[in-house]
Amino acid sequence: MTRLLGYVDISDPRFVAAVLAITFNPLFWNVVARWEQKTRKLSRAFRSPYLACYSLGCAILLLNFLRSHCFTQAMLSQPKMESLDNPVAYCVGLALLGVGTVFVLSSFFALGFTGTFLGDYFGILKEARVTTFPFNLLDNPMYWGSTANYLGWAIMHASPAGLLLTVVVALIYVVAVLYEEPFTAEIYRQKASQSHKRS
Repeated sequence: MTRLLGYVDISDPRFVAAVLAITFNPLFWNVVARWEQKTRKLSRAFRSPYLACYSLGCAILLLNFLRSHCFTQAMLSQPKMESLDNPVAYCVGLALLGVGTVFVLSSFFALGFTGTFLGDYFGILKEARVTTFPFNLLDNPMYWGSTANYLGWAIMHASPAGLLLTVVVALIYVVAVLYEEPFTAEIYRQKASQSHKRS
């Protein structure tokens, strides 16, 4: 890690912008989703929980594009690591990018748009929590697929700044999971309890 930090100027404005974008995104979607779950104000403003969820989903997608742009600009503005600047490392990075993309896309197809973009906070619940691929392999595959994408991208660019930013991505996702998982589990526990009472 010390060797990695020797390549990285953490005071560079593009690096700082990338850290801020990485940190802001999960904070934004969790705060907005919790607020919606408690108040239903977005659903009322859009006159539909589905339209409100689609709007939040589009905002999250735009923020994720911005995050990826900031990540890339931070990498390109800082020096490469010679030991990673070779065809083997590039192929490893490409493989990670491929695996990450499979996890992200298969998660999206398994969950659908509303399942991916916090529909449960809008009262749009699935019959049960999804357990098919890739959720049968690991929890939160979209988060870890996204992390693998950033790691692969960083390795392909032989970028110590990218590697360090990937660590930030992973840490932020760990915090997000610790925050989100109990809340989502409680939403589905309440749904199961209500279903049981009706039957």
